[in-house]
Amino acid sequence: MSAAAAAPESQSNASAAKDTGPLAGVKVLELGTLIAGPFAARFLGEFGAEVIKIEDPKGGDPLRKWRKLYPEAGGTSLWWAVQARNKKSVTVNLKAGEGQEIVRRLAKEADIVIENFRPGLLEKLGLGYDVLSKDNPGLVMVRLSGYGQTGPYRDRPGFGAIAESMGGLRHITGYPDLPPPRIGISIGDSIAALHGVIGAMMALHHRNMNGGTGQIVDVALYEAVFNMMESVVPEYGVYGMVRERTGASLPGIVPSNTYPCRDGSIVIGGNSDPIFKRLMMAIDRADLANDPQLAHNDGRVPRTAQIDGAIAAWLSTRTIDEALDVLNAADVPVGRIYSVADMFADPQFAARQMIQQFRWQAPGAKEGEGVDVALPAVTPKLSATPGETRWLGPALGEHTDEVLRTLGYDADHIARLREQHIV
Repeated sequence: MSAAAAAPESQSNASAAKDTGPLAGVKVLELGTLIAGPFAARFLGEFGAEVIKIEDPKGGDPLRKWRKLYPEAGGTSLWWAVQARNKKSVTVNLKAGEGQEIVRRLAKEADIVIENFRPGLLEKLGLGYDVLSKDNPGLVMVRLSGYGQTGPYRDRPGFGAIAESMGGLRHITGYPDLPPPRIGISIGDSIAALHGVIGAMMALHHRNMNGGTGQIVDVALYEAVFNMMESVVPEYGVYGMVRERTGASLPGIVPSNTYPCRDGSIVIGGNSDPIFKRLMMAIDRADLANDPQLAHNDGRVPRTAQIDGAIAAWLSTRTIDEALDVLNAADVPVGRIYSVADMFADPQFAARQMIQQFRWQAPGAKEGEGVDVALPAVTPKLSATPGETRWLGPALGEHTDEVLRTLGYDADHIARLREQHIV
């Protein structure tokens, strides 16, 4: 069964698409590039906010050329289709005085400004929060940077990979006899982006419901990763314990691991007390299921090797499908390790319409050379006001004229700005 659900053809003209969703009426100005800032703005746009993305007239956001392009020669990133969906692209030269004035006028009408430049850059451009909030005291500014707006490292460049390292994630990832690997996606940037969205929503609530004013949401990428580190800090603080890499297992929580079958591997999470008992009965180890020393996790941890060995022995003679049939029948959390091809073929993805098809006139493609592109559906699913994809990643500057007209610029003024390479 295919998980790629049909969806309405992408609306390339943002002016023809009405903002809907729980954030309809919220105006967002995005000054970011690449991942962290744009992902935060994308999230808000998926739930109805009007997102105006400012791009450099000379090439725009570098993500337009990252990873796989369509068309492959000189085309636009397929990632762009999703990362910039529901956004309006406006080109502005931020180094020009008139360009800065455009941004100030847009910020005056905005609820949220999202930026992920190095700290201090907006201030040098005359676009710091102190300036923008004078005309808009209710403005919320989300600032995403490697190390935050303060501290001795604030001026260092910081990407997600560095944040994952400093925040502790890399140290505990992988096998103890190998160097720490990276996760295959930019998880540090994405975690920081979600922290930015949460902070923006809290700041808006405070402004709208508690009589507050706007404020700055200061997200350091390394701190967002650090915030996900569970019990690492108190374990070190009390016992001086440094958690190390443990491969596929979850340290101190037993059993939770990746186990080999005859034709591949599966993941089993049997770490709650009743699930552990069901798991042991399912693999014909009633002795372990009924052992009082193993009734709770703290008793199972010292016998991790014995428990994992019992599970591995049972799986060694079975295929993945055979193991899944038995363990699912026993109500044990278990699953195969999916590739994206598995996701496209899975009935659960299909039932929840998690992969949707759109027709995209990719920037850089010839007229009429559209492509059917599959995108992840909007998450989470709200029952009354769900998010949606209203249009896909726009061409560079596609909405410049439209947005400038809303600020009172007439056609002659816009033409002059374009001639002077300000937009």
